[in-house]
Amino acid sequence: MEKVRISKLLSERKVCSRREAEKYLEQGQIFLNGILVTEQGTKAYPTDTIEIGSSAKKEQGQKVTVMLHKPLGIVSNLPEPGYREASELIVEENHWERDRYSFQELTAPLHVVGRLDINSKGLLLLTQDGRVAKQVIGPEANMEKEYIVRFEGHLSERQADQLRKGIFLDGKLLKRAGVERMDAHTLRIILIEGKKRQLRRMCEIVGIEVTSLKRVRIGRLQLGDLPAGQWRYVDAKELLP
Repeated sequence: MEKVRISKLLSERKVCSRREAEKYLEQGQIFLNGILVTEQGTKAYPTDTIEIGSSAKKEQGQKVTVMLHKPLGIVSNLPEPGYREASELIVEENHWERDRYSFQELTAPLHVVGRLDINSKGLLLLTQDGRVAKQVIGPEANMEKEYIVRFEGHLSERQADQLRKGIFLDGKLLKRAGVERMDAHTLRIILIEGKKRQLRRMCEIVGIEVTSLKRVRIGRLQLGDLPAGQWRYVDAKELLP
């Protein structure tokens, strides 16, 4: 059995992100088999006991994740002049009245996890928690993202099967997609990856034009009846297994 960096083990165990683990090492907040360790690059066996200190646990417990029903015309992040950014909607007046958690002012910025383009709507995640980001869009992530796609044009069963089996995009074969017909011009599509404008480009390749794209689920997290433009808090347990 080979030793692995403590930061990697803590990330794999969903205790904190690698970057946070490195910070906690510097702060003297990591204990290996009950012994304080502070040296960057310290390695341990996967069977070893690794714990973070009380202040690190408190910090992790205070990290915020929210889900927003992003309306059309809102940019996920990095907007050009004249456009509104999704994080601007995370204010008290847009907090869903049926949320089980009360509104609290944010003490750190939120970061978008899995963008939606300006002409798409639906479930958008924003978080301060690196564990959530890794689980949803990390290089080894396999979390499902479900979309309702309306289109113009005719989609044959052969074309639908082409969407399911995978399409070459930017020189690489995409992973298999779940594709279900809802009616003549509506599809339910489930992806486990999220390349830039992936769904629209997939549909273009098979000859149909997307007229409406709405994300309704990420993993176990459902958009449900959250109104457009409003948001609610997300417990990490709703996303992390």
